[in-house]
Amino acid sequence: MKLFKLPVSVLVVIHTSAFEVLLIRRADHAEFWQSVTGSFDATDFDLHHTAAREVQEETGLAVKPAELVDWGMTNVYEIYPAWRHRYAPGETRNTEHLFSLCVPAAVTVRLSPREHTAWQWLDWRAAADCCYSPSNAEAILQLPKHCQSRISKA
Repeated sequence: MKLFKLPVSVLVVIHTSAFEVLLIRRADHAEFWQSVTGSFDATDFDLHHTAAREVQEETGLAVKPAELVDWGMTNVYEIYPAWRHRYAPGETRNTEHLFSLCVPAAVTVRLSPREHTAWQWLDWRAAADCCYSPSNAEAILQLPKHCQSRISKA
């Protein structure tokens, strides 16, 4: 029996305090630069666990779920037709939960070559311009405002 992806995912914007943002290039689409993304699966306890697992799998950075900041925001979007075969028949929309992770510096990452072929750290504006996904670009553009609002609440 084929196991289908669940239409629930995470997007994790990894950044420094100077708003340098990590982007990784997909192996299956050379023009597709993105933040860390991944789907919730049966081994996950919650979305924080999914986000931490995906950060580890895609960048080699080991983080605890509590280190990730849940923005309390979601994007619902149409699944690209080229990837619908990964989901159960009739699934056409995905709900993406937004997280961020602030790292001390623009660190070297270890990619999973099966998923990604290159990485780069860019200023947040340049990173947003490079993103293939509109929801990923919008999340990066919200990063300074989101981080400032967290500082103001502390």
